[in-house]
Amino acid sequence: MKDYHINIFYSEEDEAYIADIPDLKYCSAHGETPEEALREVLIAKEGVLAVMKEAGLPIPEPRYRPAIYALTFS
Repeated sequence: MKDYHINIFYSEEDEAYIADIPDLKYCSAHGETPEEALREVLIAKEGVLAVMKEAGLPIPEPRYRPAIYALTFS
């Protein structure tokens, strides 16, 4: 299985870096640095996937593509 896309950005409102996985609804984490936010969201991802598997829910295939990769050129 291919891995999921992860967004990392700085939130002025939260005064922290936020990492989220668009294909896994509500899977996000924060940290003082981009690296910390990434580390935390990877932990969250494993937890979300374990709960989904245990509950017998389907594991979504990675589908999210950032807009820059979704563009087609003629």
